[in-house]
Amino acid sequence: MINAYLGLGSNVGDRAAQLDEAIRILNATNGITVTKVSPIYETEPVGYVEQPQFLNLCLEIQTSLTAQALLQVCMETEQQLHRVREIHWGPRTLDVDILLYGNHIIDEADLIVPHPRMLERAFVLIPLNDIASDVVEPNSNEKIGNLVHTDDSVKLYKN
Repeated sequence: MINAYLGLGSNVGDRAAQLDEAIRILNATNGITVTKVSPIYETEPVGYVEQPQFLNLCLEIQTSLTAQALLQVCMETEQQLHRVREIHWGPRTLDVDILLYGNHIIDEADLIVPHPRMLERAFVLIPLNDIASDVVEPNSNEKIGNLVHTDDSVKLYKN
């Protein structure tokens, strides 16, 4: 079994319900057990900014799936929640990214792990730090807790 970390985000429709449903789908998938869920954060959009705010969280999972099989499950989960890819970094019902896959470094055409922009994004590092502060990011060889930085655009979400 591999410990992996996923980043989830939603900014269309009932954002919190879609995150909950994504967690349920992932946990019900053979070969995946959700072991930790971070608090939810409300965040400003990055890249394409003419869109609603996101809700973001991170998951720790244990998986027997390969990284490629996990990527396929992430994409299928997005599709089950009606993700449409029209604008790069645009609005979405659900986004599921593989942030870390054990201590593996993967550089393939369709999958780069650790996630290539993870260290730049407080909306990823803050919830990831909540559940994985002692986990080492393999490119930098630093603990997540040492890499996290505060950002006023990332606020704890109150339901």
